[in-house]
Amino acid sequence: MRIATWNVNSITARLPRLLAWLESSGTDVLCLQEAKVAEAQFPFDELREAGYEAAVHATGRWNGVAVLSRVGLADVVKGLPGDPGYEGVQEPRAVSATCGPVRVWSVYVPNGREVEHPHYAYKLQWFEALRAAVESDASGDRPFAVMGDYNVAPTDDDVYDRAAFEGSTHVTPAERAALASLRGAGLSDVVPRPLKYDHPYTYWDYRQLCFPKNRGMRIDLVYGNAPFAKAVTDSYVDREERKGKGASDHAPVVVDLDL
Repeated sequence: MRIATWNVNSITARLPRLLAWLESSGTDVLCLQEAKVAEAQFPFDELREAGYEAAVHATGRWNGVAVLSRVGLADVVKGLPGDPGYEGVQEPRAVSATCGPVRVWSVYVPNGREVEHPHYAYKLQWFEALRAAVESDASGDRPFAVMGDYNVAPTDDDVYDRAAFEGSTHVTPAERAALASLRGAGLSDVVPRPLKYDHPYTYWDYRQLCFPKNRGMRIDLVYGNAPFAKAVTDSYVDREERKGKGASDHAPVVVDLDL
């Protein structure tokens, strides 16, 4: 079984690439982030023609998440239970579903913006709600994973230059403590292998030639419980999908499972 996570940075802009990648990669389940489209405009028909069902939680603008599956889609939950909301609004940042033998969450964790910004406090509160929401599945016997754009680099090795992020979000002790809390719930970081260079970065800014210079970050993560981690046979960052015209600034993270 092959599952993946990918921040597509607008499914409308990326649809031809997405459909081509689904076919060429043989992916069974894809957790998708930053759909940037209202649910009514989501390309259900095109995905259905490609053999995929879709569970979608999206309202347009900058967020929106989905789970695409060609191995079944059941027990869908839209939204994060206990979501603290930002400025009185619960944003569409999480959706979960059971796909064959695996249950997955597709998550788009708040960015945090700046350490002193209210969005940073919201990010940490959101992480607390996520831990509470996944705790039962994380400790269960069914393979389970929380996949998506976490907007946190787990270690200093997960950014191209730690000094470049001094004083910024994505690398702070509090954000990394939130990841540690998830691991404490029974999840582990399934670290992918890079297909080029030494570090499995998953995101490269569009600006300043970051991709050609490999100035990246590993912020798209797969956190799986013990049955999930035991079933992993391979994991890699599909860096090729970051290349070329019309690419997302994130690359897919692919995980193969013996299930």
